[in-house]
Amino acid sequence: MTNPFTEDTLVQQTTADYLFNDLGWDESVYAFDEKFGENGTLGRDTEQEVVLVRYLRKKLETLNPNLPEEAYRDAVRKILESSSSQSILNTNRARDQVLRNGVEVIFRNKKGERNKKRLRIFDFEIPENNHFLIVRELWIKGDIYRRRADIIGYVNGIPLVFMEVKNLHHDVKVAYEQNFSDYKDTVPHLFHHNAFVILGNGLEAKIGSISSKFEYFHDWKRLVERDPGVVEMETLLKGVCSKGNLMDLFENYILFDESGGKPVKILARNHQFLGVNKAVCAVESRKEREGKLGVFWHTQGSGKSYSIVFFTKKVHRRLGGNYTFLVLTDREDLDSQIYKTFAGCGLADNDKDPCRASSGTHLKSLLAEHKSVVFSLIQKFNKDVLPDEPYSKRDDIIVITDEAHRTQYGDLSLNMRTALPNASFIGFTGTPLFSDDEITKRVFGDYVSTYDFQRAVEDGATVPLYYDARGQKLGVATNDLNEKIADKLEEFEVDDVNVEQRLERELKRDYHIITAGNRLDQIARDFVQHYSEGWENGKSMLVCIDKITCVRMHKLIDFYWQERIRELETESKNITDDQEKIFSLRQLYWMKETIIAVMISEEQGEVDKFRKWDLDITPHRKLIKQGFPAQDGNRIDLESAFKKEDHPFRVSIVCAMWLTGFDVPCLATLYLDKPLKAHTLMQAIARANRVSEGKNNGLIVDYCGILKNLRKALATFAGHGDEGHGGTGDDKDPAKPNEELLAQLIEAIQLVSDFLKKRGFLLNKLFETEGFARNAAIIEAKEAVNENDQTRKRFEIMARTVLKKFKACINIKPEINELKIQKNAINIIYKSLERDRETVDISHIMRALHLVVDESIKTEKLGVSERPQSPYDISKINFDRLRQEFNNSKTKRTTVQCLKSAIEERLKKLLRQNPLRTDFQKHYEQIVNEYNQEKDKVTIEKTFEALLRYYHEDLDEEEKRAIREGLNQETLALFDLLVKPELSKNEINQLKKVASSLLESLKKEKLRIENWREKEATRDAVRQNIFDFLFDDKSGLPEKSYNDDEVKILSDCVFNHIYSAYPTIPSPYYDIAV
Repeated sequence: MTNPFTEDTLVQQTTADYLFNDLGWDESVYAFDEKFGENGTLGRDTEQEVVLVRYLRKKLETLNPNLPEEAYRDAVRKILESSSSQSILNTNRARDQVLRNGVEVIFRNKKGERNKKRLRIFDFEIPENNHFLIVRELWIKGDIYRRRADIIGYVNGIPLVFMEVKNLHHDVKVAYEQNFSDYKDTVPHLFHHNAFVILGNGLEAKIGSISSKFEYFHDWKRLVERDPGVVEMETLLKGVCSKGNLMDLFENYILFDESGGKPVKILARNHQFLGVNKAVCAVESRKEREGKLGVFWHTQGSGKSYSIVFFTKKVHRRLGGNYTFLVLTDREDLDSQIYKTFAGCGLADNDKDPCRASSGTHLKSLLAEHKSVVFSLIQKFNKDVLPDEPYSKRDDIIVITDEAHRTQYGDLSLNMRTALPNASFIGFTGTPLFSDDEITKRVFGDYVSTYDFQRAVEDGATVPLYYDARGQKLGVATNDLNEKIADKLEEFEVDDVNVEQRLERELKRDYHIITAGNRLDQIARDFVQHYSEGWENGKSMLVCIDKITCVRMHKLIDFYWQERIRELETESKNITDDQEKIFSLRQLYWMKETIIAVMISEEQGEVDKFRKWDLDITPHRKLIKQGFPAQDGNRIDLESAFKKEDHPFRVSIVCAMWLTGFDVPCLATLYLDKPLKAHTLMQAIARANRVSEGKNNGLIVDYCGILKNLRKALATFAGHGDEGHGGTGDDKDPAKPNEELLAQLIEAIQLVSDFLKKRGFLLNKLFETEGFARNAAIIEAKEAVNENDQTRKRFEIMARTVLKKFKACINIKPEINELKIQKNAINIIYKSLERDRETVDISHIMRALHLVVDESIKTEKLGVSERPQSPYDISKINFDRLRQEFNNSKTKRTTVQCLKSAIEERLKKLLRQNPLRTDFQKHYEQIVNEYNQEKDKVTIEKTFEALLRYYHEDLDEEEKRAIREGLNQETLALFDLLVKPELSKNEINQLKKVASSLLESLKKEKLRIENWREKEATRDAVRQNIFDFLFDDKSGLPEKSYNDDEVKILSDCVFNHIYSAYPTIPSPYYDIAV
């Protein structure tokens, strides 16, 4: 009888049944025992095939009827073709274009005329016209490895959806770390046509793209925007795998963005998909709405720029016509930011096709050209426009205003509406409409889509923000002045006036209080102390009241920064504990490397202005204009450097720039000493809420005491929590007291403690013992963790969570000190497991078992000049004695895990050397699978012996095979690729010469070219050299035994191996001893 509680039945089969029965997919196939051939289970000939040609061909004929055979054959060939020298992502990008836009084929019609036609692969208009197939347990063969996919969702034979599902008790992250990441390495061609990836455990599920880090896999909690939101696998499947939504996501909600330097695949999040679809519906009914498409409020950090791109892309693709989108901002940096996003996604290129207005006249001409998208500042509408002489009377112009609340006031906005009398308007904003935003509502109408702060945090679209009122603690808060100063700042900055002079003139004594030297000195001291103690958390930004104060603060911070370095150097000399010493030296290096810079806008007469304050602006301005030296000899601008997580520019001091429209995911702490209110305050604090790998939360350090303004704004900004996932449905502050972080850390530590206790180990053993007793406790803890692969992985995930949350709490004193000992205990187990994996070798395992067996080991007295041999002659292991030693061991599980790590390392090298050694991988996986299924003592002992025999018999034997064949490991790999059954002895000898000569010729010339794999011309030359060599009558393969087609196939196989194994000469995979 089938076990109803296995991963297969609880999750995998349930998921497949749901797709088939509830969502109406057309067919469901269990392919574990697949029959190959045209009439087989799926029509595949080999496990290498990932596209199901039988289904693809049928749909090509249905969607593109009455074409000749050669047209369909050419279409299939082009859909299947891929370059082994391209990355997965680049191949996926190329396939995405073909799949969505159709495949272009050339054929001759009945008259013999040459025709060119683009064939549809999918029917996007009527999703039900496509064929939806679920395939479970499908074996996929890569160049080296063989893997079995849980579920693949095929549409018209194309593998668009990959699902990795774990059992109910497993964390979804395990599916990412253990399986999905491995599949990308071992069977990458499975993802060449992929649209998106789903990770689930039957209860929860997440969706992401093939390039997403786990932090960017997200929930799908709602089917309509007003839903409360529930984290359920069923909700996600209904939301993304119903036929209509799947095709919509695939067609309209995937981007490939290169604006960050390297391509990233972006898949719309739940809120973007729902919100943009509502906005597109508004466009369809724009006449009834009188051009007011609405306000699109999605909170800061939730991907507003991408939502704008998705919106324009879908309108162009689905609604047809000649829509022109005019994207308006009110600042140069925001205009550049949104243009870069469009350009990075391939939807705009100002160099090839001008689309950025340089003046009002230029804007008018661009709008007359029916461009798909035009970018401009609202300031370009600086000339009065007569009603009877508008820029354009077109009714298919859609004006998108970014941060809508700032652009709808005064003459500029009036001129814009007069210039475009028939245009439609939609406002995108990261902050909500406040009670005084009536003009914004009159221009755009009410909300078309909302996604508030609290939902964003609960969905993981942003990280939570915590609030530290340090100004109150230090006695430097300017509570009573904040409202007055914030009002004046808002007024002055809108009018673009000299802020410092106006503040000083109109606020007089109040301005001098907030900029007093003693006050700034105290803040600078505290900033250095606070940030240097939380140095592992990420980058920081200090917001000052004006430009002069920015430069004053830079001078003070730099002074105290150097003083802090000297203090740490003195403290470091007196540290005796090795681990503390290493940590201290790392912190010192970080502080010496860190760059602190001012980022303020330029103004006329600034040199003299700063000189009056005894300040020199010129070195700061030079740095802002020229940027930092880069490793490649060029320079990198400040914006790019601050966004790079590993660049030492870690502290930016600003007053207005970078407070809006500037995304730096690694920015973790915002230090605020500028009274702000409403939109500007919300935009400023949201700089710290972006998601980044390893980032637990953002922190707002408040020096001026803006808590009153913050709470007032939050009443509008926060929104309602979701009852379905950590929320109560009540109003919530998005910025919480940072003491709440402690509660999260305590909970995370308790989870680890409970996990260990369940497996018979008490965490307090590690901090209640000393010396040898503590070392024994560490070994005992590892044995508890190493129950199997899953328990080890779960512990590592929980331990990393503790370490991440501890870093986030580092400045909450003295409370954090009480938790440090528990964190250290967890960390020592985690680090010890890491060391096992990094340093393990067989000799170490033998030594751990005290396996010094006289009859098995031949010892000789070494001469002075002789080098010591390995302590064990492994070829003479006495397995009976070994079994006895293992039975007496108290660390059986840890020993098995160490042995597995050693085998995996050795196996990885062997497979890198020779792609045909996959049988060894299968044998190893079989042993491990049996071990993970059963946990009793007999199985553990049996597994250990099986693994050790595998290591010393199977793998040793394979390594010796090259010597028996008269080859080395490098030439053996080529020989194995070329050899076939039933060759004569002479032909086999000829093949060995071919393998040796071919490799020698390649290594002499083409493979010595630096970065040869990245140069298309060199790659093609290597491929051609291989083919010519193998095809040549004298140097090549035996002519009688190999036909032309075989030579072509083998040439490709050899090229793929050479490409993989020889990134450089000599190859790193053969130089390392195995």
